[in-house]
Amino acid sequence: MEISLPVTLAVLGAALLHAGWNALVKASADKRLDTVAVSAGAGLIALALAPWLPAPAPASWPWLAGSAAVHILYFLFLAGAYRHGELSYAYPVMRGGGPMIVALMGAVAFNEILSLEEISGVALICAGILGFASGSHDRRATWFAVANAVVIAAYTLLDGQGARASGAPVSYALWFFVANGIVITAVGLAQRGRGVPAYLRQHWGRAAVGGACSAAAYGIALWAMTRAPIALVAVLRETSVIFAAAIGALLLKERLTRRRLFATGAVVLGLAVLRL
Repeated sequence: MEISLPVTLAVLGAALLHAGWNALVKASADKRLDTVAVSAGAGLIALALAPWLPAPAPASWPWLAGSAAVHILYFLFLAGAYRHGELSYAYPVMRGGGPMIVALMGAVAFNEILSLEEISGVALICAGILGFASGSHDRRATWFAVANAVVIAAYTLLDGQGARASGAPVSYALWFFVANGIVITAVGLAQRGRGVPAYLRQHWGRAAVGGACSAAAYGIALWAMTRAPIALVAVLRETSVIFAAAIGALLLKERLTRRRLFATGAVVLGLAVLRL
């Protein structure tokens, strides 16, 4: 199974959306509550749309439940990484390690073995993504980001298989966001109590925009995983680090260094290798 140009372009669009909602969380005053708000917003949008589409096949529901559970760790680690480090540091570390883990585990667990050219492209893109990691941070940001790279690999594999088993990847993605919104909001209520509904009332616009970007980005990625190897979709999605670096420089006043320009070159070269 190869990855076509239309699928490649769709996933790159999803990468831009993903970088956008991560920048929104990074720019917020309360990262933990903003992650809850984005999850709740995505869940409500998905709940409004999901009943109008065919339900995912029953075989996909265990995968969906497992992914929703793993996402609890994702949002906790995401908030921790952004609390202790800049977007331009934490985001590349979180996103750069996951695809290599996905490629390895996909080969072992699901017999999705990449060609030498594909492995080279994945390695170049991952190296370029990790090369973006610079900026203000402390050791806690690194630990949270590395832990989240493992979590990202885990839910990517779970959802890739779930989307394939569902027979309806868009519907699967919507019901995932419904389940994820319920779980993350419940965790937020347990931790912050009345602060959660108060934050949602005050920042409903951020919740709606962030939730829409989050749902669209992941929905596109899951659709792509039904048409291409999961590892290739995963690594293309992580090119969002280029968009995150640009957003960080333009809107968050983070430095766009020479190192990041070289890292961009490595990512572009990796994309070229994948398309040869």
